[in-house]
Amino acid sequence: MKLKTRIYVTFISIVLIPLFLIPIAFYLIGAYILITGKKMGADMHGMLPPIELLGKVEAFASATFLVYMIIAIAAILFFTSFALTKWIQKGVLDPVTKLNKGLQKVAEGNFEYRLDPTEYRDNDEMSIMLRNYEDMRLRLKESAEEKLEHEKANRELISNISHDLKTPITAIKGYCEGILDGVADTPEKQDKYIRTIYAKAMDMDRLINELTIYSKIDNNRIPYHFIRLNVSDYFNDCVEEVGLDLEAKNIELNYSNLVDPATQVIADPEQMKRVINNIIGNSVKYIDKPHGIIDIRILDEVDSIRIEIEDNGKGIAAKDLSMIFDRFYRTDASRNSAQGGSGIGLSIVKKIVEDHGGYIWATSKETEGTCMHIVLRKYAEAEKETV
Repeated sequence: MKLKTRIYVTFISIVLIPLFLIPIAFYLIGAYILITGKKMGADMHGMLPPIELLGKVEAFASATFLVYMIIAIAAILFFTSFALTKWIQKGVLDPVTKLNKGLQKVAEGNFEYRLDPTEYRDNDEMSIMLRNYEDMRLRLKESAEEKLEHEKANRELISNISHDLKTPITAIKGYCEGILDGVADTPEKQDKYIRTIYAKAMDMDRLINELTIYSKIDNNRIPYHFIRLNVSDYFNDCVEEVGLDLEAKNIELNYSNLVDPATQVIADPEQMKRVINNIIGNSVKYIDKPHGIIDIRILDEVDSIRIEIEDNGKGIAAKDLSMIFDRFYRTDASRNSAQGGSGIGLSIVKKIVEDHGGYIWATSKETEGTCMHIVLRKYAEAEKETV
């Protein structure tokens, strides 16, 4: 019942219940007094003169009636007040008490105190207030859990980055000391040391770039500049760019494009290049065979295109496959491999692909290799008016 209605009912009940019960009590007490007076008159008949007997009976009746009426009115008022008080307590005070207890628990940081949902199914103010408390409690609990998860992720990020920065820094210090101490006493050794220092510095730069992108992802501030891209032209350029780097690393690159030459997608060229480079960079790190192979295939999926990037590396265990896109997840639990990596590269890839309205997944066989599948929707003629 609405609180306003409850107040009106209480007010009306305080007035009407006594008005209804008092006349009934008056009638019953009067009837009782009348019967008692007649009996008293009959019992005392002949003992007193009629006039004196009548006066005595009337005096008894008046005194008794007054006492009984006072008792009846007091009882009516008491039980009316008691009933209305219990009704108000159950409908208002009890919910407020529960709500106050719940708010105290929330103030203490305890989000486990819940209210019984069967007790507040009505649409009155108290039920709505208790439901709002439950909604608030659940959201605060979810927010607190997300905050703890976020703090845990940040600690893990700091740990990962610290470990991965320490490795190239240690190598750079070692090679610099080698040059300063004269260990690199020939031009060939000096050139080798300098190239190694440069490679380690590039590793550090890559880690810092990943950290920068992660911070933008975490705040949903990745800058996107979506344009129409011709699929064939774009991936021909990408393959040509990565092909030179893979050739230098003695890795064979195979490329096939099976989509119509006029096929277009809506994408950010820089961010999609980051996706391709991250996946290929990951493949290169985990190729464990003397002759590495990376295949890039562009397939037609009617309304979409599918990009497959497959390698012949060491593959991913089935237990790890579903988690490789999670932030900070590494299949190398010991974190002592030469590959390193912050563990956020594939989470960045997934975020960018999903922001393009696509989706990504991986298939893999241990010792045989891994294939990344990316699906992007084609640019359709019907979309031209909205672009």
